[in-house]
Amino acid sequence: MAGCVVIPDGLLIAFLFAVGASIGSFLNVVIYRLPRDLSLVRPGSACPSCKNPIAFYDNIPILSWLILMGKCRKCKAKISPRYFIIELLTALLFVALYIIYFQTSLKRGVGGFSEGGFVFYLVHIIMLASFIAASAIDLEFCVIPLTICWIVTAVGFAGSVLGRFFYTPEIIRSYDLFPTASAKTAILSTGGLIGLLISILLLLAGVIKRSYPEEKSDLENSQTQQEQEKNYNHRLEMLKEVIFLLPIVFGSLVALKIYKNAPQFEEWWTNFSQLPVIAGLFGCLWGYFIGCAIVWTTRILGTFVFGREAMGLGDVHLMGAVGAVLGPWPTIAAFFIAPFFGLAWAVFCMFFKKIRQIPYGPFLSTGVFVVMILHDAVMNWLQFVFYR
Repeated sequence: MAGCVVIPDGLLIAFLFAVGASIGSFLNVVIYRLPRDLSLVRPGSACPSCKNPIAFYDNIPILSWLILMGKCRKCKAKISPRYFIIELLTALLFVALYIIYFQTSLKRGVGGFSEGGFVFYLVHIIMLASFIAASAIDLEFCVIPLTICWIVTAVGFAGSVLGRFFYTPEIIRSYDLFPTASAKTAILSTGGLIGLLISILLLLAGVIKRSYPEEKSDLENSQTQQEQEKNYNHRLEMLKEVIFLLPIVFGSLVALKIYKNAPQFEEWWTNFSQLPVIAGLFGCLWGYFIGCAIVWTTRILGTFVFGREAMGLGDVHLMGAVGAVLGPWPTIAAFFIAPFFGLAWAVFCMFFKKIRQIPYGPFLSTGVFVVMILHDAVMNWLQFVFYR
């Protein structure tokens, strides 16, 4: 099966590298413009210093930065190496994920690239590319745009549905290719979704108060972060978030009670929820809730304990997106792997004191990548720990 996707002359790998570099070029646009509330489409690329439009031959991913030696052709102003790094990193990521999934035994059950594996690959590479942009923005502005997280979440749902047309339910469940819900987690997800809708309606109606009033843009929000640290009673803000979450928890518990105490409904629900596409949708929803819950719980408890905001809502939505793509257990594993990268960075900063501490988003993204490439080993370990 692997022979169906391996091209001896490396044409596919070269193609993926070129596509990855082009996507990286677009990510640079997202990184610069999204937190500044600028259009991602217009105007075209221009030099940040002299504002002159960049010609197409000076906008070739990776190559143009090297040829121009990191300078604008017109004004000779330096162009940040970030542009080159993001393009090269994304290109290498496109190639690396393909090799890991289709030319090694690290991830089983994916099959051939042209036999449905491209769906699995596409969903995962979109998530990783999006997290490159989110991490870069988080590094610069200490915020994660929720738009990026929502796009990844939508891709997770769409990919899970589409994947059911290329893989059998047995393969999906056996190798944990896409999130899949049991009847019980499906009913919990349904109750949680109803509770979430109620919370949103109460929030819009003003019955529930929003925590940390939003700024006009992510850039302005990052610029006023220090003032917010002084002006907000963070424990009170967390109490508002707890109130927002109560209908979600209550809705899940009520739905589960109805499911257990109504035999006829239980039978119908089991048959309905285990239809392949439906099980996939509920699996994504359950993964999203678990991803959000583990970070949100940490955020609330940490803030109550330390009296200052612990983790951001961007981190909550980022891990929710991961849950929609990978499912609950890999997301939990990624969350607990991330602190090791944070600790390594903290040790590094001890020896280079001029280097500032960085936000948590990049560590979460790195943890997600590790779980993706070591997915089978991680899942086998989790099964050994919890089901032995």
